[in-house]
Amino acid sequence: MESLLVILVVGFLVLLLMHVPVAVALGMVALLAIYSIGDVPTCDTVAERMSAGIASFPLLAIPFFVLAGILMGEGGMARRLIDFAASLVGRFRGGLAYVNVLTCMMFGAISGSASAAVSSVGGMMIPEMTRKGYDREFSVAVTTTAATTGLVIPPSNIMIVFAVVTGQISVAAIFIAGVMPGIVVGLAIMVVCWIVGAKSEPSEPTKFEIGTVIRAGAVATPSLLLIVLVLAGILGGAFSATEAAAIAVLYAFVLAVVIYREVPLSDIPRILLQTGITTAVIFMLIGTSQALGWVMTSQNVPQTVSEMLLSISDNPVVILLIINLLLLFVGTFMDMTPAVLIFTPILLPVAMGLGMDPIHFGVMMIVNLCIGLCTPPVGTCLFIGCGVGQTTIAKVTKPMLPFFAAMTVALMIITYIPALSMWLPRTLGLVE
Repeated sequence: MESLLVILVVGFLVLLLMHVPVAVALGMVALLAIYSIGDVPTCDTVAERMSAGIASFPLLAIPFFVLAGILMGEGGMARRLIDFAASLVGRFRGGLAYVNVLTCMMFGAISGSASAAVSSVGGMMIPEMTRKGYDREFSVAVTTTAATTGLVIPPSNIMIVFAVVTGQISVAAIFIAGVMPGIVVGLAIMVVCWIVGAKSEPSEPTKFEIGTVIRAGAVATPSLLLIVLVLAGILGGAFSATEAAAIAVLYAFVLAVVIYREVPLSDIPRILLQTGITTAVIFMLIGTSQALGWVMTSQNVPQTVSEMLLSISDNPVVILLIINLLLLFVGTFMDMTPAVLIFTPILLPVAMGLGMDPIHFGVMMIVNLCIGLCTPPVGTCLFIGCGVGQTTIAKVTKPMLPFFAAMTVALMIITYIPALSMWLPRTLGLVE
């Protein structure tokens, strides 16, 4: 067992330091681990487990949601959502910061992509906030952190991945479970905007006009209806999550190409190619991680880790704190999808041993890893935000710190108050 753990940990870290792509590194480590066991055909086993890992009907939702997200991202939805958010909260002092957060929450939920939220919303809000006198780095920090809420508020591809990896929960249940935690994270970021930024930042107070809200809401409603369409259809039993994803593509296509006319038909081949590339990367990660997961399960690695953690303490508060610290560390150097694929089979048994529901654990894990999207060296949203805002990571780091603290506080609240994640699924009868 000790030699296998050395192969898994050291081999994976060495390959990452050599800049080997994560999916390839996972496959190579699986090959080495199976070879060290010596009881099974190496290549045949890896190929078989990779094939079995991606042969899942719920995973078909991923390429559809990716395509729908790209269409929504390029279809002019961000501008309409910004106008709607401005009509609601723009009149407050420092209102543009609140508008930024609220827009990122809505757009991220619609597109299911934090990266798309940073680039689309940030591309409009960061220059506007800078023009109105806000500090550029503060604007980048707001956009980067707020965009991650779209991975918690459904629909979310990473939630589909988690549901498939566990094999114990429905996609609909974890979708619904993410609604309230996503709002909690968004509110925590808004609090920082009020404490750190809004009191010292410029404002252009405007009178609240219900007519403006209604007009902006009417323009933004077609975009927001995508969330309603997907969730209502799934909860109402009209279609599965996979079928909902296909319907989301059709809806996004009509909205972006026919109604808003922001996406010309000539761009569709490029968008389909981009979707195919993104999907291929995700499925490669899933396939190789499933092969590695089979190795760990067959050699009782999750049970060993569980026993090790429980030997430290039998206090659930302490164990969950350790798990969160581990995931926060992992999130700084590993992207969210491989982190979920690798650590879910290892840590979920520990959490369930403490009486934690798998759905609650999944929401906690996703919220935790969202923080990693904003931290170097692998912070995808941070890099995109700095690129859009035309600044550097070094300059943004200090303004980021209060937002990191707020997201961590929100994470602790979500971790230790299960009702935030479980109340809606239980109320809707998705879990017992």
